[in-house]
Amino acid sequence: MSIPPRAHRLHWLLLIVLLATATAYSPGLSGSWLFDDYPNIVENPGVQPHAASVPALVRAALSSPASEFKRPLASLSFAANYLAGGLHPFGWKLFNLVVHLLNGVAVFVLARMLLTATSRPPKAASAKAVAAEAAPSKGDFAQGASRTRIGVVAALVTTAWLLLPINLTAVLYVVQREESMANVFVLLGLIGYVAGRRKSLSAAPRHGFLLGVASLIGGTVLGLTTKETAVMLPLYAFLVEWIVFRFRRTDTVQAGPDRRVIGLFVAVLALPLIVGLVWLLPQVLSAANWATRDFALGQRLLSEARAVCDYVWWTLLPTPHALSFYHDQFPISKSLLVPWTTLPALVGISALIACVPVLRRRHPLAALGIAWFLACQLLTGTVIPLELVYEHRNYFASLGLMLVVVPWLSGWWRQPSKTRTAAFGRFAKLVLLACLFAWWGGLTAKTAWAWGEPLRLAQTLAERAPDSPRAQYELGRTYIVYSHYDPTSPYTQAAYAPLERAASFPESSILPQQALIFMNSRMGLPLKSQWWDSLIAKLKVRKPGVQDESSLGALAHCAQTKQCPLPTDRMTAAFEAALAHPHPSARLQAMYGEYAWNVLGDHVLGEHMTAGAAATRPQEPAYHITLARMLAAQGRYDEVAGQLHALQALNIGGRLDRDIAEVAALLRGDSDQRTTPHRK
Repeated sequence: MSIPPRAHRLHWLLLIVLLATATAYSPGLSGSWLFDDYPNIVENPGVQPHAASVPALVRAALSSPASEFKRPLASLSFAANYLAGGLHPFGWKLFNLVVHLLNGVAVFVLARMLLTATSRPPKAASAKAVAAEAAPSKGDFAQGASRTRIGVVAALVTTAWLLLPINLTAVLYVVQREESMANVFVLLGLIGYVAGRRKSLSAAPRHGFLLGVASLIGGTVLGLTTKETAVMLPLYAFLVEWIVFRFRRTDTVQAGPDRRVIGLFVAVLALPLIVGLVWLLPQVLSAANWATRDFALGQRLLSEARAVCDYVWWTLLPTPHALSFYHDQFPISKSLLVPWTTLPALVGISALIACVPVLRRRHPLAALGIAWFLACQLLTGTVIPLELVYEHRNYFASLGLMLVVVPWLSGWWRQPSKTRTAAFGRFAKLVLLACLFAWWGGLTAKTAWAWGEPLRLAQTLAERAPDSPRAQYELGRTYIVYSHYDPTSPYTQAAYAPLERAASFPESSILPQQALIFMNSRMGLPLKSQWWDSLIAKLKVRKPGVQDESSLGALAHCAQTKQCPLPTDRMTAAFEAALAHPHPSARLQAMYGEYAWNVLGDHVLGEHMTAGAAATRPQEPAYHITLARMLAAQGRYDEVAGQLHALQALNIGGRLDRDIAEVAALLRGDSDQRTTPHRK
């Protein structure tokens, strides 16, 4: 079967779009690691296997520190990258770009299917309509032209989405392949569902329905193995059903609702939603889960209203200073009028919600785009105590906005008119669309160029977000890396200003203080008392977060390896301040346990803290291993056996075979195993 010439041209158009996207992103592939890349990849030995053995891959799949659900498929992709090229970031970023391009192809297919489904109203169930449909006329040519136009508009939507600057962090920020990979399965699931529903409305209702069911379940399950945001797939499909297919049983306006489809969404959406709320609400209402945040539940909801409105502007009319990557300086809404933009943001979101049912009949694609954008914010922008703002959260949401803006500007909605005014309006819209494409592509290419070199990126992001503690810290940290711990290097002197500026922000973590102490200690330079005072004071004020714990861990490790002669009284005061808050994390207890054992020489305290870590998080093998070594060093072999049993219970797929063998050797009393305890 030959492919029509128009289809050939469309394939070439899509290829050009993909090449343009790859060209825009290519300068950023030479960049380095950033922020959460370190705990998830660089400092995570689980995703750095020495060989592709089954135990090593199982260990990698279950090694993510970012989620209790472990995101195994994403972690396995990290392990595959490591096996292919070690920790050189180029291959990792290239993988991310390939995933983004594959998603672009999926967006094209999905957009074309949705444009087709929304461009024709349901068939009227009348003899006249049937005869008209069957009668030979100009239909073939007109239908062909319509398919070409649909393909061009779908390609424009794809181009816009691929080049949007707000999506850059899902590509060049390595760890956020979790987001882009999850959306591979979300998009494939939606494609399968739309294809299945079209089949179920025509000649193959049973096969079409089964395809829809398989697409929703398969897409959600596979997506969840990369990131929890894939759980939104059934909701996205429900919105497609409500707005586009309207639960019809056949392709006629008189057809009643398809009860199979209704039952499907009860099973894959309503029931899981109820179960999820029952599981989630006690955690949301627990004050302990908000202890590491600077905001309460009500403040988060008010703040997220402003964030969602910002996302709209950052997607459609982005500026370099808006897309600053670091948004920890985002002000918290204390009330409806503090800041004053909170109330207008709530009004704006309410207006968007009201637009969906209004547009549903005449412009279903626009209604679907708005609904998708808002639905995408429900998981990360409501009650879960996450950080307030991240650009990568709009990876799917931005597609919804493109389904509204691009078809409108390209003339997809236009009414037939030959007046001069109408022609000028159409021309003006096309010019505006071209300007937007140029702005989006240019800003993405410019930002990708900044991402291509660590110091250039740090300087760019610090300039874009001068009030961001994280941006200032990252600039100072990058200067330290470039200094190679040489006190005479100009980079050494350059590091102090941004780090001390970051440390001065009350809301910042202790990362900048830690960096200042670490740098001077490694170089043998004096440590300022105010650095320690500020660090300890921040740990006393609020429960330490992940970054605070990482900072303490870095200082403790530097002291344990004798690279940093840190004052033990200050380190002890810092750990005690962090542990004074209710329900300290297992990670924090384990860090202090190792520090007490190896640096303070306090074996009682070290064992006590490590046992507390193992009890707090019994599913983490590292704590049992360290505790077993501590117990063996004291000759308490009966208790070592208990830790061995705990490890055997956690040995899924043989991932702990090597560690279990080492602990078993401790039980045999092998002298070469009685070494100083350390965490694996």
